[in-house]
Amino acid sequence: ISGYSLVVQARDSGTPPLSSSVTVNVDVSDVNDNSPVFTPANYTAVIQENKPVGTSILQLVVTDKDSFHNGPPFTFTILTGNEEEEFTLDPHGVLRSAVIFKHMVSTEYVLCVQAKDSGRPQQVSHTYIQVRVIEESIHKPTAIPLEIFIVTMEDDFPGGVIGKIHATDQDVYDVLTYTLKSEQKSLFKVNSHDGKIIALGGLDNGKYVLNVSVSDGRFQVPIDVVVHVEQLLQEMLQNTVTIRFENVSPEDFVGLHMHGFRRTLRNAVLSQKQDSLHIISIQPVAGSSQLDMLFAVQMHSGGFYKPAYLIQKLTNARRHLENVIRISAILEKNCSGLDCQEQHCEQSLSIDSHSLMTYSTARISFVCPRFYRNVRCMC
Repeated sequence: ISGYSLVVQARDSGTPPLSSSVTVNVDVSDVNDNSPVFTPANYTAVIQENKPVGTSILQLVVTDKDSFHNGPPFTFTILTGNEEEEFTLDPHGVLRSAVIFKHMVSTEYVLCVQAKDSGRPQQVSHTYIQVRVIEESIHKPTAIPLEIFIVTMEDDFPGGVIGKIHATDQDVYDVLTYTLKSEQKSLFKVNSHDGKIIALGGLDNGKYVLNVSVSDGRFQVPIDVVVHVEQLLQEMLQNTVTIRFENVSPEDFVGLHMHGFRRTLRNAVLSQKQDSLHIISIQPVAGSSQLDMLFAVQMHSGGFYKPAYLIQKLTNARRHLENVIRISAILEKNCSGLDCQEQHCEQSLSIDSHSLMTYSTARISFVCPRFYRNVRCMC
């Protein structure tokens, strides 16, 4: 406990007795009686040979239970094991290489490191660091090409994470970094550590090819990343049909079924090859293992097919569609739970373009807005 606050009252012996109160604050001064603590107590690290001077090998983690003026900043010193000055230790506790290591010269170093706190008198602790020198990378990274589909309402894309690059390396200790070579006003970014792709707001309709690469420090490998952006028209929402799938997750649908189902669906509902199929959104049905896919079909002339026409086409082709994935229902007007006849049910559809859902797999990512379906009786 670092302090106490007392209220002291003095009362006289008169009639009536009179009194007065005063607050007394008692501060408990800290004595530097705790040594710094390394976490973990001892360390093991590796460095590949031929890494440049200044390569970061290890970050020391030190805490102190004393108050702030008796704890950090800490002073780090390498006591033993660095007689040839192969290592440096900066004030932040980062161990770095001071030479270019060769696996044939030495494979292991053991350092004794001291941490000293800022109290008076100072307290010290020690840790041991085992550094192994391993052979340099001999395998190139491998990465899976990524295709990203983004559906957004007209010029209303808020931006965010749209996918993730999946890369591996057979060299166990390789650390992979990702880079995006782009122009000054690029609409995309790539997280250098985990390969997540971030899109900025305001994407225009069209196709984007990203110049992304992954590196293990020795080899750099290009990755094919293509982004397709489709902007929805308000008229699409008035001519949508929902196909409800049974027992499938959004990620499984995107990764395993979407391409095949899109192709089968085009054959089933398109009257002309020039017509366009638009998958507007997919989202799980709350409280179930079902999945809704919202779509519309645009005619070559520019208009949209009416839902009743599409449902008739879907009903006739349902057997072929279910060769790809099991269908639970084909919905135009979802009056579930409403006690009114079909012709007296009115459905309205709304899109929340700022509530994006990203379904990402290793090869394909689908980003779409959340949709809400409202139905009411018109009796």
